[in-house]
Order: sequence, then structure tokens, then C-alpha cells
Amino acid sequence: MEQPNNQQTAMRLLEEGAFLIFLDVPEGTEFGIDMKSWNTGDKFRGVKMVPPGIHFIFFSAVSNAGDISPRTGFFKYFRKSEVVVRKWDIKNECISKEVVSEEDIIGLKDNLRELDSFLGPYPFDIHSKWLCLTTYITESMIEQLIPLSGYIQSALELESCTDADRPRGKPTSNSEISVNSDPRRLRLTDELEDKLLPKLKPKIGTDLRYTPFPHKNYPEGATPSQITQHSLDSSYVLNLMISSYSNNSDILGEMQICYICFLVGHSLEAFEQWKKLFSLFCSCETAITKYRKLYDAFISLIEMQIKEIPEDFLADIVSNYNFVYMKLGQLFRAIQESDVDGELKMKTARLKKSLMEQFMWDFEYLDAEDEAPVIVEI
Repeated sequence: MEQPNNQQTAMRLLEEGAFLIFLDVPEGTEFGIDMKSWNTGDKFRGVKMVPPGIHFIFFSAVSNAGDISPRTGFFKYFRKSEVVVRKWDIKNECISKEVVSEEDIIGLKDNLRELDSFLGPYPFDIHSKWLCLTTYITESMIEQLIPLSGYIQSALELESCTDADRPRGKPTSNSEISVNSDPRRLRLTDELEDKLLPKLKPKIGTDLRYTPFPHKNYPEGATPSQITQHSLDSSYVLNLMISSYSNNSDILGEMQICYICFLVGHSLEAFEQWKKLFSLFCSCETAITKYRKLYDAFISLIEMQIKEIPEDFLADIVSNYNFVYMKLGQLFRAIQESDVDGELKMKTARLKKSLMEQFMWDFEYLDAEDEAPVIVEI
């Protein structure tokens, strides 16, 4: 949307933009929309001139000592000139569950001009970037994926459960284990941690409802050689995942929702799902030709997302196993060796060159490493 630069434009945006009225928010509370945040003043009552479309609102209570509570956020699809009203729950330091009456909403609508000086303008300097990060997100996808509570929390609410129901992390991959690690010690440590950890699981209704991955990465009845092939090429899994969505591009929409929940909502749960989807796209070979348009869109999506990921997640490829760097190297090589048209290959090469210049990532070294003979200990 156009940046307001004169009285006439500002008036038009005031008429067409939506309003988020947030009542009773304590002074000093961290509040944000999309990719901008502030600490509220004593006159804060919300945000005006919000462009119609999908937005992410978030907040954190701040104590008198300056301690900031875990972040909570929610997606909202704003319609043209819509007025959304929320109240703050002082006791629980979050949005109140109390429903604002229609009478109160009508009263606030009638007094929007009086409220104008208490409403901060939407930060239009980030709007074009925000649109690029939400290209494939639809209102229906948000309804399917967000927690039943409606809120994304950086610190999940946990409750007691049986040992069988307790969620466990995935086994550590070989690439994340030191070459000097003792397998017996690692196994003992895992078992000890498993016994000592309290039996907890996310409280019902608070965890994100992601699209589940299949339990096996190969079809029933596959021969040993076929199982090996499916382990090397994840196209079978990508086919299954895409078939579970209404549209092929919905898988990119889920990636964008996960990305925003992580980048803005500080949800590590969302980051894990984003990593799985990202890794899946990068681990396919035959699917690249079949889903050529989807891969073209994926390259554009990743190029935009990488620009916004905190650099310390990406740049340190020496002391830490950097899955983004490793997986992109795998994807770049697969695309260049595939039968897709030259346009997609050129687009991929441009991204590769850009990342090499920005992060000093040496993809040529990765290729040389992959071509080296593999020594298997018996």
C-alpha cells in the first residue's frame, strides 16, 4: 500500500484501512504488528490504517523491573475499513477472553475520529516486505494450522501426561555428532535424560496443527533397493504431502506460516516444521521436473526468507552444522542436473551466487565433498 505522504492520501487510508483497537493495555507493554514492535505509551489504544489482508499481531507483558514475558501472537485477516476490538486482561497479562459487545464496538466506530490521536499508524515501510513473506497464506490455511486457542505462544503451556504420550525429540543425526563421540555414552545419556525428564506434553489447544509427515518415506511392499532409492530421493514423500493439500501451493503457505510464527512469534515448534518442509524440498530429484512451477516459487520464497532470518542462524558454517547451507547445496546440484528448463537453472544459479557473496558460503566445496569416495567401516 502507498506510503502516506500528504493530507489527501492519509485521509483515504484512514477510510480504507482497518483499525485494531486494543483497550486497557498497560504502559510499557511490548506490542507489535507484522515485523515492527514498540513499547506502548499511556495513550496507546491500538493501530489505524491497517492494509486489508493477513497480519500478525503480537505482544509481551513487561514487569516494572523490565522483565519481558514470552511472546504471544495471533493471525488476523483484516477486511477493508474493519474495526477489530480487543481488551487486555490485567490479571493474566494477556488478551482478555471477554467478548466485546456489539454495542461497545458500534460506540467505538462512531468515535474513531476522537480516538485518532490514540492510534498509531501502521508501519508502511515494511508492508511490501510483509506481502512477499505472506504470498501463499490464505485465511482458510490459518484456520487449519493455528492452535485451537487461536494464539501462537513462544513458550508452550505444558501439562502432565503418561510416559507413552510424552513427545520425544528425533534421534540425533550423524552429521550433528562429533567424530570423537562414544556411541555408548550417547545412548546412555539419551536413556538417562529420558528417565529424568518430567512427563509433559503441550496443553490441548495450544500447539500448532501442522500437516503431518508420513511415517515411512517409502510405499508399502517396497523392495530393499526401492527403500534405498526413496531414502536418497524424497520425491515420494513430497508427492504424499502435496496430495494432502487443496492446492499445490498450500505447502508453501504452510512454510510461510511456520516462518512467521518463528521469526515474529518466536516459536521454536514452528521452526522445526519449517526445517522439515525446507529439507523435504531440498532432498528431491525426480519431483523437481514434475513440480517445476512449485520449485520456481520455492526458490523465490527461500530467497526472501533467508534475507530475514537472523544471520547467526545461517552464517556460522564452520563450528556448527548448518542445515540451510548443506540442504541448499544439495538442491542447487539436483536442479542443475535435472531436465528442467534453463530459466529455472539460471534463477537457481543467481540465488547461489548471491548467497556465496552474502555469507561466504562455498557451495563448490560442498560439491567436491559429495563427489569424494565414501569409506564404510565394517
